[in-house]
Amino acid sequence: MANIKTIAKLAGVSVTTVSRVLNNHPYVNEATRQKVQRIMEKEGYQPNSSAVHLIKGQTNSVGVIVPSSHPYFQTILSGIMDEAAKSGYGTLLYQSRYETHEEHKALQLLSTKQIDGLIFCSRALELEAIAAYAKYGPVVTCEYTEHERIAAVYTDHYEAFQTGMQYLIQHGHTAIGYCVGRPDSASSQARYLAYKTLLQEHGEVLRPEWIFTNCTEIKDGIRVIDTLMTMEERPTALLVTGDEAAAGVILRAQAIGLRIPEDIAIIGFDNLPISEALGLTTIDQHLQEIGREAFRTFYHSRNTDVKDNGRRPKTAIPFELIERSSV
Repeated sequence: MANIKTIAKLAGVSVTTVSRVLNNHPYVNEATRQKVQRIMEKEGYQPNSSAVHLIKGQTNSVGVIVPSSHPYFQTILSGIMDEAAKSGYGTLLYQSRYETHEEHKALQLLSTKQIDGLIFCSRALELEAIAAYAKYGPVVTCEYTEHERIAAVYTDHYEAFQTGMQYLIQHGHTAIGYCVGRPDSASSQARYLAYKTLLQEHGEVLRPEWIFTNCTEIKDGIRVIDTLMTMEERPTALLVTGDEAAAGVILRAQAIGLRIPEDIAIIGFDNLPISEALGLTTIDQHLQEIGREAFRTFYHSRNTDVKDNGRRPKTAIPFELIERSSV
């Protein structure tokens, strides 16, 4: 089977010239390029991808960790993949299910140079564990982090939640509950702080029973309404940090005869297609743009010296309140 040395000999050029042809190097005479390509085709030569990666010092692949196939992550992922395609990059997906050993597997691929970098759509690992691998290539998270070795593209969840709260207060609501996904995530903690701060500013008492966790799907929204209906005192408004769960809230509320927004007002998050269909007021985090910017951040960081201890970029993506009929 022909190898790169055989091709060089048959073409009457150096191995370096053949390597340049393989890598589309600009400093190769066009006639020479065509001659080498004809010989490779005639000899049935297929370059060893691992060897090419070693020559180029990159794989043209970026790893992406997604915890699940939830529409939230799919929207971020679509932005990453669109931007990657523009730059000739492929994406390798790792569905982690928030299991740390699965995230470690992806980090191992980065350390062995099988991918050029890694984007976390969300994470379970501690930041220090992730940062230990930043010396092997760019690591980007789709959430805010102060860690200097990790780049971040994110929504300011404190400000976004505060905006939703203020909108509800402007519409006459002070008895406000809310729903989040993972209660211990950085975004959920920022939202809780915004919630507590706004209640204190308006002299309202925080009601722990009005805070619902692990709400990510339609069935979780149904559970929230069923739970609320068992309470003597109920909130007049809910801030639901995910349109899928908010859809469940709306559908269940309507099924039992509650009027929206007269009996209960609802704000969602993400501006997924289902929110428009249901007339859901929501906060658009521009998830696709988060994905696109996450890839761009990775791409522009590829040639940064891994020994460089400088602070990695932190980019906030603006959010937008989309007013519909649920408030």
